[in-house]
Amino acid sequence: MSIQFEEILKDTAFALSEGSVYERLRRDPSIEFDPFLAHATLIYEPHSASVLEQVHREYLDVGQRYGLPMLALTDTWRANQERINKSKFKGHMVNQDNARFLTKLRDSYSKAVQPILIGGQISPRGDAYLPEHAPPENEAAEFHTPQIEALAQTEVDFLFASTLPALSEARGIARAMAGTGLPYILSFVIRADGTLLDGNSMEYAIEMIDSTAPTPPTGYAINCVHPNVLQDALLILENRNPLLINRLLSYQANTSSKRPEELDSLNELESEDPEVLAELMINVHNRFHIKVMGGCCGTSTSHIECLAKGYYAKGE
Repeated sequence: MSIQFEEILKDTAFALSEGSVYERLRRDPSIEFDPFLAHATLIYEPHSASVLEQVHREYLDVGQRYGLPMLALTDTWRANQERINKSKFKGHMVNQDNARFLTKLRDSYSKAVQPILIGGQISPRGDAYLPEHAPPENEAAEFHTPQIEALAQTEVDFLFASTLPALSEARGIARAMAGTGLPYILSFVIRADGTLLDGNSMEYAIEMIDSTAPTPPTGYAINCVHPNVLQDALLILENRNPLLINRLLSYQANTSSKRPEELDSLNELESEDPEVLAELMINVHNRFHIKVMGGCCGTSTSHIECLAKGYYAKGE
């Protein structure tokens, strides 16, 4: 690893992660997503690669302007081996190539600037909003291992599993990620009642993974939910086991407060005023001390910029 991920996060009170890349680019008429691998293949076409680089650079520049560490994730959310084998990119080192693309972009910044930490990103096997699509633990570990090992071969600083709807799959991913020796984070989609989409409570999920994984995650994350939903869920978790709040490391906000079932059927993204969303997120940070804040569906550079401004406006 080129940067000591866990040490930097331990020493910082607040860091940024990027806003939406996948949903933002999916609606760009000048580029085309691969039907199997989504935006993971944009790096192979000059114009698309340029657009992808610009989106990442906009986010990274916010961290540099405001003197905040930034977490950036590889564009490999859908680049598991099963999907690669079905695509015209079979035989390509899609995950490694994407990690190199983002590492090269990170290296274009001076060594004197704020740290940029790169995470190798994976997704659930099925639909992130449908927990019934999630495989059982052993199957999940076997399924995700090729992609996880491919990302671990690169210069990523940590591994990141996004939008996980079910505990069974998360446990299998934890086993596979722990086997690499890299730090890793598991990020869940949750409901306002404090449960994962499969019905397991956050409390149970964290305790189960922490007690059974060969090496527990560096921390946990929540993504693709609105700040109001997150706050309701965290109040429940705090009431049940306040110590587990400390295991939550990162939050990527969705700009819509709709339930996952409603979000899954939306044709158009619902967005929210960047200043309003930023204020809600800073309130969550101040109340629950989640260190890393960024965006998911519906967010753009303006949301991340307002988030950085909001942090300093609160007198941190």
